[in-house]
Amino acid sequence: ISGDAKLPLPPDVRARRINRDWPHLFSRDVLSVPDKWEYPAFFAWDLAFHMVPMARIDPDFAKNQLLLLLREWYLHPNGQLPAFEYDLSNVNPPVHAWACWQVFERTGGTDHAFLERAFHKLLMNFTWWVNRKDPEGRNVFSGGFLGMDNLGVFDRSRPLPTGGQLQQADGTAWMGFYCTSMLRISLELALHHNRAYEDVASKFLEHFLFISDSLNNLGGRGLWDDGDGFYYDQLLVDGHSTPLKLRALIGLIPLLAVQALDEKDIRPNLPGFHTRIEWFLANRKQLLKRVAEIETRGDEPRRSLLLSLPDKKRLERALRYLLDESEFLSPHGVRSLSRVYKERPYVFRADGDDREYTVAYVPGDMDTQHFGGNSNWRGPVWYPINFLLIEALREYHRYYGDSFRIECPTRSGRMVNLDGVAHELAERLVSL
Repeated sequence: ISGDAKLPLPPDVRARRINRDWPHLFSRDVLSVPDKWEYPAFFAWDLAFHMVPMARIDPDFAKNQLLLLLREWYLHPNGQLPAFEYDLSNVNPPVHAWACWQVFERTGGTDHAFLERAFHKLLMNFTWWVNRKDPEGRNVFSGGFLGMDNLGVFDRSRPLPTGGQLQQADGTAWMGFYCTSMLRISLELALHHNRAYEDVASKFLEHFLFISDSLNNLGGRGLWDDGDGFYYDQLLVDGHSTPLKLRALIGLIPLLAVQALDEKDIRPNLPGFHTRIEWFLANRKQLLKRVAEIETRGDEPRRSLLLSLPDKKRLERALRYLLDESEFLSPHGVRSLSRVYKERPYVFRADGDDREYTVAYVPGDMDTQHFGGNSNWRGPVWYPINFLLIEALREYHRYYGDSFRIECPTRSGRMVNLDGVAHELAERLVSL
């Protein structure tokens, strides 16, 4: 922005360029990047995923990379993580907390100093999301591309050609996912490091419940379409909401935010957090009924609580699309866009707008230069999201057990539990 020493000053236009809001950033570090050819620059959420396998190779490097982007010469004073070098102010999905938890677990689960250092900075980033990306203050979030470039109907990082704003199914779901990640970390710190973290664990429990309620019930239906059995973005213009009925990975992200809480583990070890759960069960019955499942056995006290964005019925309906080989399920994992749009591209027409907005299934290189050119999202399998889906399915299975069985693949007649579904996805992925 200010140019280089002993060289002519740069043109004034540079002060109005992208990244002008990041004068504090000082990036002179070794960083993990996607590759050395096409993308030799850091991308925050790519880096977070890289560090999960890196934890097995070089644990110290994995921890230091995650902490590095949270340091004061990267993290913005307002709490935003720099997205990527080409546009630091863009918004990547909030997977950093999840990555910190993964690295903590995969390096022995004992380095609470690392976990605590990351957690304090992540609190700043979480607050940035709440204050900057929830325009109406109703726990419905929008963040632009959120990494899924070219996948949506519109360029979600720019003002909409129709006017108004998007209520994003993936943006809202990613924040639910962020809550479950922060809840896991705070419970771990409370249990093994400092009981004061019980209070902040309660905060993330509460925030998750409100996000889940908004996703599923805002305005009577939230972002769930009961006719189709799928989550969609909503276009909000002049108070009128229109669903963008595009079956894309955007509508499967809500499946990722799930955590089972076992009372037998919480009650004796975290009495303060347990009391908070009991308060919710007593005083927020309608909210809990809408957004969480509580398992009971006869006259025994409540045994476990499932925090998940979709309830059991919605999960089952969404999984029918995910496991349909004519939709999302490919021989090598879950596609980013339904294959039904190969022969019949999705077309959207906004009220009062003669233009057509088209999305077609393209499993290889993009055939359009819209949204910044080729970025390969309209069909290809992306490993990290598939990995998160597998993790989520195993967590659902931990709660539902073998009682939840679903056809896999859809219309095959083969019924399996959710752990079996996770195994099927894993086998397809590694077949590559």
